[in-house]
Amino acid sequence: MPRRTFRERIEASSRKHGSNIVLALDLEYADSNVLLSKSLEILEDVSPYICAVKVNHHLVLPLGLYDGVKKVIAAAHALELPAIMDCKINDIGHTNEVIASHYFDAGFDAVIANPFVGWDEGLAPVFKIAGMRGKGVILLTYMSHKGVPEGYGQKVLNSSGLERFQYLVFAEKALMWGADGVIVGATYPEKIREISSILKGKVPIYTPGVGVQGGDIERALKAGADYLIIGRSIVSNENPVRSARLFHEAVKTHRKSASE
Repeated sequence: MPRRTFRERIEASSRKHGSNIVLALDLEYADSNVLLSKSLEILEDVSPYICAVKVNHHLVLPLGLYDGVKKVIAAAHALELPAIMDCKINDIGHTNEVIASHYFDAGFDAVIANPFVGWDEGLAPVFKIAGMRGKGVILLTYMSHKGVPEGYGQKVLNSSGLERFQYLVFAEKALMWGADGVIVGATYPEKIREISSILKGKVPIYTPGVGVQGGDIERALKAGADYLIIGRSIVSNENPVRSARLFHEAVKTHRKSASE
């Protein structure tokens, strides 16, 4: 039987769990043992309400990739949840290949990469190794923080010499390169809508920024978001399970109303 692609795995997980929420497991504890145990605890407790887990440097730096983080990935897989590494790959091709290889070796199902570095001797090796190993590559297209217009929102000349917003060029590259997803912040629903009109459902939109950063679930979904990345509003809540359940219920309500 052919190995399933990352996109097939996360779609299957979304159907199984009835959720399109990706948990951003961004915990902060000075004691690495506490950090690991709390990460594993929260992941298991909220697993019925999510479809995947995203790990950032919050865990990789203090826990180590092949030590603590590998245990988090194994726990996610045991719960039938794909694991995404938010490493924002952003270097020359050889280094990018080494970075991606290590994250895939540790068990991650997909990596997030920055299209600013381009294709030739940039992200081409990442896409190649991901394709060979049945892994995914998700591209940063428009982030969720306040300073994002300074980079992703600047005007540039596209390959045809026409003036275009950088984020729209990146959306076009996601199609051209065969990306498995793009990141577009929930704090900018108008950007989600613009990018969605380019992607036309061919590349899923992953949307961070719901909750603490001020992104709104309903507006993000109506604009075209496919997956919602939610972190601090769940993991930093006094009751992560209750918070995850409320987000899960809110998403189901808004998706139902949008389909009617």
